[in-house]
Amino acid sequence: MSDENKSPLHRRGMKLAPKRATAMGGKVTHAVGGAVEHAVSRHHRRRLRKVGWEFAFDGDGLGYATGATFPPRAGNKVDVLVDGSAYLPAVAEELRNATSHVHLLGWCFSPDLHLTRDDEPVVLRNLLSDIARRIDVRLLVWKGSPLPVFRPSKRDVDSFMEVFTSNTGIEAETDSCVRFKYSHHEKVIVVDDRVAFIGGIDLTFDGGDPFDTPAHPSHGHIGWHDVAVRIEGPAVADVAEHFRMRWRGPGEERLPTPVVQEAAGDVELQIVRTVPERVFGPEENGDFSVLESYVRALRSAEHLVYIENQFLWSPEIVSLLCDKLREPPNPDFRIVALLPARPNDGADVSRGAIAALIEADDGNERFLACTVYARTGPLRDLVYVHAKVCIVDDRWLTLGSANLNERSLFNDSEVNIVTLDEELARTTRLRLWAEHLEVDESKLEGDPTAIVDELWRPKAKEQLDNLESDRPLTHRLVMLPGVSRRARRLSGALKSRVYDG
Repeated sequence: MSDENKSPLHRRGMKLAPKRATAMGGKVTHAVGGAVEHAVSRHHRRRLRKVGWEFAFDGDGLGYATGATFPPRAGNKVDVLVDGSAYLPAVAEELRNATSHVHLLGWCFSPDLHLTRDDEPVVLRNLLSDIARRIDVRLLVWKGSPLPVFRPSKRDVDSFMEVFTSNTGIEAETDSCVRFKYSHHEKVIVVDDRVAFIGGIDLTFDGGDPFDTPAHPSHGHIGWHDVAVRIEGPAVADVAEHFRMRWRGPGEERLPTPVVQEAAGDVELQIVRTVPERVFGPEENGDFSVLESYVRALRSAEHLVYIENQFLWSPEIVSLLCDKLREPPNPDFRIVALLPARPNDGADVSRGAIAALIEADDGNERFLACTVYARTGPLRDLVYVHAKVCIVDDRWLTLGSANLNERSLFNDSEVNIVTLDEELARTTRLRLWAEHLEVDESKLEGDPTAIVDELWRPKAKEQLDNLESDRPLTHRLVMLPGVSRRARRLSGALKSRVYDG
């Protein structure tokens, strides 16, 4: 029987059956993916229960992490440094001015990284060597991946360390005091125990060049968006103490206790960390205050959650966000996430988490996932979003090295700041939004929900249409390509086990 001779009902059934099958398949995919993530969360809860940290999953009410090693400290001066063009020269300036010691802690360091891009650029290895001729310079870096398929490999790190230490006076150590597959991921610099830098910016070319400007022009290679802070005041002693704990790991050398500095500003902040249990003697039970601080803040969110992150796939975090979307605390509640279009690993995992959030949003347009591109005229390049920032209701801000994946919340070592300073949270959001929306900050005053609905979403959707039609971009903000409520939901949950273990 031809389709023309079939009844309308028969023809309608022929058309609807695949749609029903797709819908059924989507529901099954979400159910199975959710079950995998729930099992992972139960495992983490059992693990933290054994070391007295189960409360980190259950925190409520906006506030600081109650279980953190370091308390909130008032009297700090905090400068938010957006993109490498602000961060790297600021680091170079403070290093030059050091009078007592310089301590650098990171995931990877490239000896030939240029901290400035002048006619005579400041090269990291040369600058540290000059400083080491007069004061103590210590560099501590992760030993590298035991699996050669991941970067940096142990061979990479060994070659970098040889360049750093040959005839320079720099005291450099590598540290493998983490579980198999995991890394030391924090990015910390302490100068004279007077100034500290914390953020997402690695002093390395591995993965890309961290030097980029807020204008993000097209250079014919991947651009870079990142954020860090410069701190002066009492909280610097806690950052310095974290370095000392880490330094004892590979060599057992005990450095002098840092002196708590006088007040330098009016910002109260807390240093929060991820330190896995049974790795460092002083923290036998670990420190999971990054997780606790996120849980408390997201559960208390009332109007806006703004996220910039390299990865977004932690089941604990995604579950909280999904709950907020299913039962929004206010009609104007919004979640905006800025992510890389092509993360250097785990692309399916992030897409799976975004699919879960789109499913929870259920067409209500409370959730928006975007990325940014570099552009110059008709030319465009990817911008790698490497920042690790979250702002809740303009009342809570965290910024540091921790991604929103299981590695950063449970297994890698990480350092973030958390503050309840509303002015700092709000001005940081406005600076970031002005960069991404390509408008002056004065145009962003007012209701954040209206700005999301009237600027973010239409602009990002327009640019996605341009991207998919291979037309030139007219703005850098683009709705995250290749995501839907069905996108990689199950494969994302399963592949996250490969990256996070």
